[in-house]
Amino acid sequence: MEKAEKKSLIEALLFISGEPVTLAELKNNSEIPETELKLLLDEMLAEYREKNGGMLLVEIANGYQMVTNPHYAQWVRKFKSTASSGKLSMPALETLAIIAYKQPIIKAELEQIRGVNSDGVIKTLLDRRLIKIMGRKEVPGKPLLYGTTREFLQYFGLKDLTELPTLSELAREEAA
Repeated sequence: MEKAEKKSLIEALLFISGEPVTLAELKNNSEIPETELKLLLDEMLAEYREKNGGMLLVEIANGYQMVTNPHYAQWVRKFKSTASSGKLSMPALETLAIIAYKQPIIKAELEQIRGVNSDGVIKTLLDRRLIKIMGRKEVPGKPLLYGTTREFLQYFGLKDLTELPTLSELAREEAA
């Protein structure tokens, strides 16, 4: 298979997936060696960025995904006839931020930080698959531990959790 054909195959697999695809998944489904796959993907990332068309290739949530260019979001939203129902409430964002930075965390610790009951917000975040139950804490009562998901990374356009701003960066921005 020629280089152009390999890129077309990768593009087709990413396009139909609708979600981030890991390098291992691409390797297993394309039979292209991982080192060559990584080189091809790096080239494709640069090509899509340079082209700046309606579709982009992005590295997100520990994988690769074809996405629409955010520049055209208002038209895409209009075309899909969906209002911005994907927005999170302020309590949900606050809860999600605490979980992202403190994970794994139990509900009692979360509520101690927030100062309010978080049952409803946790249920919403679980339903939207932005957080997940990671296990149980080894203390009396064995409360559930919560952490973020791959969908969380995808929702916020993050490659991994290291791309979250540090608390000191957030403090500097707030002071400015």
